[in-house]
Amino acid sequence: MYEVTVRVPASTSNLGPGFDCLGLALRLYNYVTVRRGHAKTPLPIASDAADLFFKRSGAKKFQLSCTIGGDVPASRGLGSSASVRTGVLHGLNELAGRVLSREQIFQLCAELERHPDNAAPAAFGGFNVVRAAGRQRFPVSSELQIVLLIPAFEVRTADARALLPDRLRRLDAVESCGNACAIAAAFASQSYGHLRGAFTDKFHQPFRKTLVPFFDDVVGAAEDAGALGAFLSGSGSTIGAVTLRHMKQVADAMAAAAQNSARVIITRADNRGARVVSRARQSAANLHEPAR
Repeated sequence: MYEVTVRVPASTSNLGPGFDCLGLALRLYNYVTVRRGHAKTPLPIASDAADLFFKRSGAKKFQLSCTIGGDVPASRGLGSSASVRTGVLHGLNELAGRVLSREQIFQLCAELERHPDNAAPAAFGGFNVVRAAGRQRFPVSSELQIVLLIPAFEVRTADARALLPDRLRRLDAVESCGNACAIAAAFASQSYGHLRGAFTDKFHQPFRKTLVPFFDDVVGAAEDAGALGAFLSGSGSTIGAVTLRHMKQVADAMAAAAQNSARVIITRADNRGARVVSRARQSAANLHEPAR
């Protein structure tokens, strides 16, 4: 096999209080094509994934190139880096003869990401609860709509993490833990009405929202329009809302609260995760392609 294209979903993580523990795959995709042969040097994010793959898999190393396309914006809290890393790892695994399991690929991506909350939904789809000892995945009904307000500006994860305090008040931590548990229970039971009021968070949003000036206004507007709740997607800058009805009204209200300075997407959860969408054999013209 010469070329493989992998479709990988975007993801929204944290969902408010589930800091580094909760992640949801979205029907918004990146497409990663991995090829044998060295047409050009891969991006560092792809090279790092390839280096780890060959180191851990035992597969014989080969020269490669890759291209990345799709609709997942970078540095917007939608798991762009996890989607690229997952796509590269799955593509290499196909080209190498499927030497790793999907679980092993997920573990490699989580290692590269340094936390698994985007890596899990990218690999497996659905709603994921992750911790150091493992993960649990739950399918998500198509009745649940996710509204994404995506600003034009980026937020670097490192910058957002730098704003977090070293200590929290115990009562704030207890409140946030309770809300994270309520979110996990609602998704596990598909009792989405119980999500209402559960996205309040004291772990990270009060500190990171300074990077997204209209955060409070957008969250309030979404909930007033009928959303079950809204939250900072990952470390931002995207704001996500979940709703069972009136999704257009929610989207319009969020856009208006941001003074129409951001685009809005209405989507649903992806329950499939990373998928190979095309394979190609090496053509005669490529049989004697020189290494560079």
